[in-house]
Amino acid sequence: MSTRVALLTSATAISAAGNGVGRIALTFGVLELPGATARGLSVVLVSLVAPQILFVVFGGVLADRTSRFRLLVLSDVVSAAAYAGLAAGLWWHASIPVLALCAAAAGTASSVAGPATSGLLPEIVAGDRLQRTNSLLMTATRGADLTGTALGGAVVTWWGAPSTLVFDAVTFAASAVLLALLRLPPRIRVEAISLVGDLRLGWRAFAGRQWLWATVGALSLTSAALAATMGILGPLVALHTWDSVRSWSLVAAASTAGMLCGAVVSARLRPARPVVTGLLLLLLLVVPLALLASGAPPWTVVAAMFCAGLANDVFGVLWETTIQREVPGEVLARVASYDWLGTMVLAPVGVLVAAPLSTAFGTGPVLAGCAVLVAVSSCAALASPQVRALRAGG
Repeated sequence: MSTRVALLTSATAISAAGNGVGRIALTFGVLELPGATARGLSVVLVSLVAPQILFVVFGGVLADRTSRFRLLVLSDVVSAAAYAGLAAGLWWHASIPVLALCAAAAGTASSVAGPATSGLLPEIVAGDRLQRTNSLLMTATRGADLTGTALGGAVVTWWGAPSTLVFDAVTFAASAVLLALLRLPPRIRVEAISLVGDLRLGWRAFAGRQWLWATVGALSLTSAALAATMGILGPLVALHTWDSVRSWSLVAAASTAGMLCGAVVSARLRPARPVVTGLLLLLLLVVPLALLASGAPPWTVVAAMFCAGLANDVFGVLWETTIQREVPGEVLARVASYDWLGTMVLAPVGVLVAAPLSTAFGTGPVLAGCAVLVAVSSCAALASPQVRALRAGG
């Protein structure tokens, strides 16, 4: 492993661990405020997530215009300040609008991280090592996030939510220091036109590749179905069919464990048609949804969700590597930002419509509909001639 890869991996893992703890601290910290309501918590959490969706394409433009590693450093510095602000707000019982403003700053800073990282990796890793490095980064991220989430409840109990958010801020600061040590030489960039012009060039690069937009369309619908399942529909099954909240926690843990294993396994896979292989693997996501829809026993859903999580991250590594190999470096971050946007944008919609649809039609039928949506969207992407023709490395 090169020094630069080690620095990037360490920085990613440290901030991911902090975020795993920080999510829990933010949720319970807001709820513990005097006069707190679920509505106030929703405002803060939406303020954190919405900028990540709204500004990700602008993050892609910045990452193509400027030094990507310096942009990541700036993102971490702003995130550190934002989480420190959230900690101070909880200490001094700030109003929900003030906390929402700090959360929005953190969300805006993180909107550049995904596209910038996608664009940065080919600058520090040779093409034949991209997949292994993507696997390493995803393994570090999943493992650190899982550790942070698992310890989050205990840490918040021991330290309190404000102190835990200070820890989250410190992890971002540490990540910024490690990223600053990359010290990459200036890269040759195409002259910037204008913000709108750069966005258009990125869109043309994205829309001109059928394999890209066809697969992102499938990912968008799949994300909506999974968000609805993990956020609303699955917990409803656990409450009303299994009568066991603990069983659902095992399902969620199995999904995360599967993702971690998938990130590890993906380093050794070399399919001739990586996108086709990844989309076929995504069809495994249908199984736990169908089992939940049928009211199957918890242990079967746990096993199926582990396999689905594994498939999800194998696909993720194959997909990220393919984009980095096939898209020219001068527009890579912008194309990656459209990929991030397409993948994220329908997930909140899935959560919003899940509850009313479940009330109107029943949880089982809606879960069955989610399973069909995942299957149909993946098969539609597989129908693309470019998807089927795209080969590894070429």
